Amino acid sequence: MDAAWIALALSLKVAGWATAVNLVLGTAAGYGLARWRRFPGRELLDALLTLPMVLPPTVLGYYLLVLLGRRGPIGQWLDTHLGIQLIFTWQGAVIAAALVSFPLVMKSARAGFEGVDRQLEQAGRVLGLGPWALFFRVSLPLAWRGVLAGLLLAFARALGEFGATLMVAGSIPGQTQTLSIAIFEAVQAGQDGSASLLVGLTSLTCVAVLLAAGRLQPSRSAA
Repeated sequence: MDAAWIALALSLKVAGWATAVNLVLGTAAGYGLARWRRFPGRELLDALLTLPMVLPPTVLGYYLLVLLGRRGPIGQWLDTHLGIQLIFTWQGAVIAAALVSFPLVMKSARAGFEGVDRQLEQAGRVLGLGPWALFFRVSLPLAWRGVLAGLLLAFARALGEFGATLMVAGSIPGQTQTLSIAIFEAVQAGQDGSASLLVGLTSLTCVAVLLAAGRLQPSRSAA
């Protein structure tokens, strides 16, 4: 029982940090694609940013291992200059979960910003608002439903992430063993009771998040 709650707490921690990362990166990418609609390579950039949504999680995990491992370009630099190792840590699990769930935030935020009336933004410029003030005082308040819906979906996706997280962070009880990994380990060990409890916790949490996201979508579409 204690192991189940520890796995739930770790999963919430990883999903929360991954969602926070995507709040910044996903919203920025969605805003950029919504506003700068014509530039060379836009379609390729959009495809690359959406790629984590369709690639198998194990492929993403392999890419992360190549980049963040001790011999990888990023991992080697972090280890040499900062003494930071991301493989087999909960921080590595955050990176894996953030990468897998990033397109959900980016796509939803992009749709939200594309639905903002450009005349309102133009009026803000006429009133003397700079780029940052225009974004935080006009664009984001009008697109917040789309951004929040994407964040809720990304949180649910990060909470259930398995393949990339297992490859990057491993399965260390109490340190990197998230709910989905704990379910896999319980099934492999024949612990049906523990597996059922973990499945129930995961399902209830994800259903609650999806219900919250679903309540936002109709309002945003009607607007």
